[in-house]
Parts: sequence; C-alpha cells; structure tokens
Amino acid sequence: MKKTLLSAFLLFAIIRIDAQVLTLQEAINIALKNSLDIEIARNNVTANEINNHISVAGGLPNVDASITNNQSLTNLTQNLSNGTTTKRNGNLNNSLNGGIGGSLLLYNGLRVHATKKRLEALQLQSEQLVTTQIQNIVANVMLKYYDIVRQNSYIETLKQSIEATLQRKKIIDVRQSVGLANNADTYQAQLDLTASQQELQSQELVIMQAKSDLMNLMTQRPDSAFAIRDTIIVDSTVNFNLVRENLQRNPEVLSAEQEIRINELIAREVGAQRYPSVSLNTGFNYARTQSSAGFTLLNQNLGPYIGFTVGVPIFNGGLTKRQVRVADISTKNAGVSREILLNTLETSAVKSWQAYQNTLQRLQLEKENNRIAAALLQLTLQRYELSAATIIEVREAQRSFVEAGYRLTNLSYSAKVAEIELKRLASQLGI
Repeated sequence: MKKTLLSAFLLFAIIRIDAQVLTLQEAINIALKNSLDIEIARNNVTANEINNHISVAGGLPNVDASITNNQSLTNLTQNLSNGTTTKRNGNLNNSLNGGIGGSLLLYNGLRVHATKKRLEALQLQSEQLVTTQIQNIVANVMLKYYDIVRQNSYIETLKQSIEATLQRKKIIDVRQSVGLANNADTYQAQLDLTASQQELQSQELVIMQAKSDLMNLMTQRPDSAFAIRDTIIVDSTVNFNLVRENLQRNPEVLSAEQEIRINELIAREVGAQRYPSVSLNTGFNYARTQSSAGFTLLNQNLGPYIGFTVGVPIFNGGLTKRQVRVADISTKNAGVSREILLNTLETSAVKSWQAYQNTLQRLQLEKENNRIAAALLQLTLQRYELSAATIIEVREAQRSFVEAGYRLTNLSYSAKVAEIELKRLASQLGI
C-alpha cells in the first residue's frame, strides 16, 4: 500500500513539473504582456495620438458664447434742457447682453503647419520608442533564459563528476574490504565528494536567483516555481553586412532622427512669430437695456458682425531672434546626438561580431575537447579499477572534465549573447 501511494505521489509530482516547464516563447510573451515599461511607452503613444490633431496646432476656429444679465436699483435725478426736472427713487434697471462669436486664424507665418508636423513627429518618435522597448525586453528575456540553460548545463557536468567520485569511492571501498586500500584513500574520496556536493548546492542557488531575475523581467512573483528544459543552439548564419545596413533602421536611430525633425519644426514655429497674423472674426450680438424711469426706457440692439484682426510684430527686444538661434542650436545638438548614437551602435555591432566569430571558432574546438575529457575520465576510472591508474590521475581527469564542461557551457552562452546583441542592433529579434 505504501509503495502504491509513493508511486502515485511521484507520478503526480512528475506531472506537476511537466506542467511548469517554461519555454522561451512563453517567457517572451508573458514579459511583453506584463511589461510596465511597454505600458508606459504605449500610453505615451496614445497621448501623442490624441495631441496629433489640427485643433491642438491651432488650425480650427474658436467659437464662444456668452450672456450677461444685470439688475440694478438706482435713484434718478434728471434735468432736461427745457427746464423739466425728473426725480425718482427706487428706479429699476435691467441690462441683458448676449452673443456668439467665432475667430478663425487665416495666417500666422505657417506656424500652424509647423506645429502640426511637429505633433506628427512626436507621435512617430513615441511609436519608435515602443519598438525599442520591445526589442530590449525580448533581448533581456532571452539573455536571462539562456543563462539559466547555461547554469543547468553546468549542473549536469557537476552531477557527472559526482557520479565519477561515487564510482571511485565504491572502488576504494571494495579494495579496502580485501585489504588493498587504506583509510587515506577513503577519506580523500569522501572529502572530494563533499566538496563536489557543496559546489552543486552553490550552483543550484545561482539557478534559483537567475530564475528570480527572469520572473522579475516577466513581472511575475520572484518565487514562482518553473523548470526550463532547453539547450543553447547558436545561429551561425548571422550576416554582419546586413546587421550594419540595418543600423540605419534601428528604432533608436529613427527616434534620434525624429528628434532632429522636431527641433527643426520648433525653430520654424518660433520663426513664424516674426510674420504678421491675420484672423477672421464673426458673430452675432444681442443687447437690451431697460429702465423704469429716465430719458431712455428701452434700448435694444440685435445683429451680426464680421471683421478682421491683423497683428504685426514690430519690436520685442530681439526675443524672437534669440529663440530662433537657440532652436537652431538644439537642432545641431540633436544631429550630433544621432551621430554619437550611430557610432556607439556600430562599435557595439563590431565588438559583438568579433565576439560572435571568435566564440564560434572556439566552440567547435571546445566541443571536441569536452568529448575527449569525458572519454578520458571514463578511461581513467576503468584503469583505476584495474589498479593501472592512481587516485591522483583520477582526480586530474575529473578536474579536466569539469573545466572542459564549464568552458563549453560558457562559450555556448557567450556565442548566444553575441548573436542576440547583433540581432537586437539590427531589430531582427523574433517575437
């Protein structure tokens, strides 16, 4: 009965673990869905879409309506030219004014046009920043995901080394039972086993913390339990010339180009203040004044009006000229910032390509070296079992095996890191 319950529990545990396996695509999808940085960037896009309207640029007419109704109580004293005198206290007066008016800007040095173009550029820039955020998040998730794969691979190497230590200890125990080995060999094997187990536990801590980092990127609970069963496969078909060509289309570069455009349009907006402005004004007014005494008992006006307003700037202390010069300097700075960014990206691309090529070449050699180290360890254990090898030779073979596995794992990860960076720079990371 106990065996049946234990088997059922183990089966359930295996099913649970399988259900918690996380793939790279799932990690990317969850990170993109939950990213707060992307949410902020998309909110900025929405805000810029709302602002990108002709009314914000000042190109639509303004229409206002107003009404005023005043009551007053006065004492009246009135002397007329014919000698008549009128005196009346408690005189009630009413004044009612209302109207609707509109103003349409006809010309202001094309400032409205420049403002509308600037709003369009701001919207495009915010959209490019979203693309940048997406590419960065995908790259960060991939780096952390494959880092966990790397650490898992190193754990497998440590486990194989521990198996070799256990096998060595078993051989020593057999020899000791027939008087062919001393306690020193047993103690040394136990010390080596304990050291390997502690290193394994340290490596498991590294993996747990790496998983917490991945959960943070995915905006999940950092203590969420999951497993990753994957291998590092490096894409060896990355084309550097294509990467370099695509740098011009990198969303960060495109955003920098929009920044130049925005500053150019700001300069045009400021420069438009030097030109006259012409507005068309029209509306309909109603005015009514009524008094219970006095010369005029009722006065009422009703009707439309139309006219023009022309404003001509004459002198403002050179303020506009200074603002234009400052805007031109901002445009130049934006251009310099773009060149700096492009140089930085190209340098990063060259360095990543150098690392990519170098690690790919070394990776092929290290794979063969790792195979030889594994074969050497197995052969040395067999020779040790036949008393043809010493314990020092076994320990040296184990050390070589662990180091070869560590180098192979790190080289695979380094090649993948370089590949991911090259694709990120070229905006070629798949989603």
